[in-house]
Amino acid sequence: MDLEELKRLTRQHIDLSWNKGHLALIEQRHALNFQYKSSFVGHPLDTAGYQGLVNEIRDAMTDLQVEIEDIIAEGRTVVTWSTFIGTITKPALGYPASDKILSISAMAFWRYGPSGKLEELCTLFDMESFRAQLGLNTRPNAEIALP
Repeated sequence: MDLEELKRLTRQHIDLSWNKGHLALIEQRHALNFQYKSSFVGHPLDTAGYQGLVNEIRDAMTDLQVEIEDIIAEGRTVVTWSTFIGTITKPALGYPASDKILSISAMAFWRYGPSGKLEELCTLFDMESFRAQLGLNTRPNAEIALP
């Protein structure tokens, strides 16, 4: 699979899952050993766990829109820089509802297998900015306290 095709598949994955919630279509594009890792959850998720997470976030942020700012590819890996925009209208993942429109930056690493199926997705969200936008305490010294 060439690099442009991998980028196209990645754009479609974001649009179908995060923007439209068509998670059954996404499941077909995941490898059987798919793993999702994220700064929002403390352990890897399989496809069903990923679907549950996306559903929970989309349910709490009904106006969610994910915009891809940049996308690059090399080998079988695609990297995206995206912005998640929306309002948390009901609590999710331990965060409170808010009337503020949030803008959350995310970097994601998408690793595809030889067949073109997505094997691993690792998303790093700017959690400090997210907490600050919600008016929550940020953790500027967390790196000192964490192992």
